[in-house]
Amino acid sequence: MLDTALVIGLGREALWVAVLIAGPLLGIALIVGLIIGIIQAATSINEMTLSFIPKIAALVAVLILFGSWQVSVIVDFTRKIYERIPTLFF
Repeated sequence: MLDTALVIGLGREALWVAVLIAGPLLGIALIVGLIIGIIQAATSINEMTLSFIPKIAALVAVLILFGSWQVSVIVDFTRKIYERIPTLFF
């Protein structure tokens, strides 16, 4: 039988993996958006689409740099979950 501690542990681990995967992407998007916002405020350029292209370019660069690591984290987590399946019910 599944006990609550095991379910909570699996949920906590899943949330931690989600934070590890999304963290670099969200951090770079925040930093680039902040920099573009400061530049737009300083130059009085109010074009909303101006920040879109630099954010996309930065996110692509981060995915190129960290993509293989992110996939390995997801694969390791999935492998752990599948290895735990036989022990969950007996």
